[in-house]
Amino acid sequence: MGRVGLRLEAYRRAAERERDRREREAEERAVAEAHAPSPPPASFPARTRRTVVTDALPPAPDPEAAGGAGDVPPPPGGTPAEQRPAPAEALPWGVRVAAEAGWRLLVLAAVVWVLIQAVSAVSLIVIAFAAGLLVTALLQPMVGRLKRWGVGRGAATAITSLGGFGVIGLSGWFVVWQVMENIDDLVQSVQEGIDEFRNWLLESPFGVTDDQLNEVVDNLNAWIGDNSAALTSAGFEGVTYLVQFLTGAGIALFVVLFLLYDGRNIWYWFLKFIPAAAREGVAGAGPRAWITLTGYVRGTVLVALIDAVGIWIGLYFLDVPMAVPLAVIVFLSAFVPIVGAIASGALATVVAFVTDGFVTAMLVLMVVLIVQQVESQILQPFILGRMVRVHPLAVVLSVTGGTLLAGIPGAVVAVPLVAVVNTVVTYLRAYHAGAAMRLAPSRAGATIAPLAPTPPRPSRDRDEEAPRPETGPGSGGDGEERG
Repeated sequence: MGRVGLRLEAYRRAAERERDRREREAEERAVAEAHAPSPPPASFPARTRRTVVTDALPPAPDPEAAGGAGDVPPPPGGTPAEQRPAPAEALPWGVRVAAEAGWRLLVLAAVVWVLIQAVSAVSLIVIAFAAGLLVTALLQPMVGRLKRWGVGRGAATAITSLGGFGVIGLSGWFVVWQVMENIDDLVQSVQEGIDEFRNWLLESPFGVTDDQLNEVVDNLNAWIGDNSAALTSAGFEGVTYLVQFLTGAGIALFVVLFLLYDGRNIWYWFLKFIPAAAREGVAGAGPRAWITLTGYVRGTVLVALIDAVGIWIGLYFLDVPMAVPLAVIVFLSAFVPIVGAIASGALATVVAFVTDGFVTAMLVLMVVLIVQQVESQILQPFILGRMVRVHPLAVVLSVTGGTLLAGIPGAVVAVPLVAVVNTVVTYLRAYHAGAAMRLAPSRAGATIAPLAPTPPRPSRDRDEEAPRPETGPGSGGDGEERG
């Protein structure tokens, strides 16, 4: 028993020594961890980690305390330049977004500027092709009608295109002929109007004298004499413009001929240049754009014809000279929305004022305003409203921009171009939305139809606490309760 007791005592003492050793080691580890810098968590951002490490470092030695010897060594963890944040991180988020949007807008503006310069360099071809598209949209129904009557495709195309350009040429010739026939009467009426205005100024209370009017006339004659060279060069420029007009008319005639004869194959040939990923969308947008263009051209022709007839009737009953040429000018100017109607109405009013006086001019102005109100309030919404949905502000801005870029042809092409672009963008947006829905994974399992709220059905048993709702589609037949 004594030996057993001694052995147990030895075991107890050994266990106590082991326990003391472990406690000392634990205390030493705790002291070492308390004095050692703890690494920052990995989830902290870079700026926070640098702050934690910097705070854990011992203070830098004072150079004066060290005797001013040598430079202070940099703190561990890199130089101050390496501890600075990146420039992109130092900028506010809004500034970075504005900068990125700004350079993208600059690139886009540069692309648009280059495109405008390229179009300006070949403006004659571009304008002729655009005019050919408009004439083709107007004449295409006639080609289809001739084909249904048994006329061949080539003959129908030739008859329609040559007949259309013949009508346009005859209209221009008729306007010029009527103006030349009435030019003498018009000049005499203008001279009489100037004399009447001069007499009115002399008799008015404004104190205008005959010497002042003569001085104005002398200054005008002197200006004409000083700028005779510029006026002569302007006449030569008019000849140049006439040659360009005839060249553009010839190009437009060929465009109309080929589009009427083989327009479908030309469209298929154009689609070959479109990337395969976007070809299906462009192929669907093309016919819709053509429908919009043809609807705009036919509607504009009908509205212009009604305007011209209405103003011609008013001018005829008011006995204004050159009523028919003015009506033709009203018809042609109707292809420039808003601006053309104002210009043609002002021209008719001025001619009436010069030839027949103030009262007739006011009556003509009243006729023009009535016709234009009927056009804007009735004809435009009824005829063009369903085909072309363009806001009046967009019409004014597009006409102004087209006039600044390409003159009168640009003003004529601006509105149909905006209408076609609106149709194409709307279709492509719907097309891509539909493609995204088709590519999205479909939901499997029960639908929400049985969970939709339905009105309660009258119950057969009055003592029933709550009526049962109707079942979903196809699950309960006619919806009657099952006994």
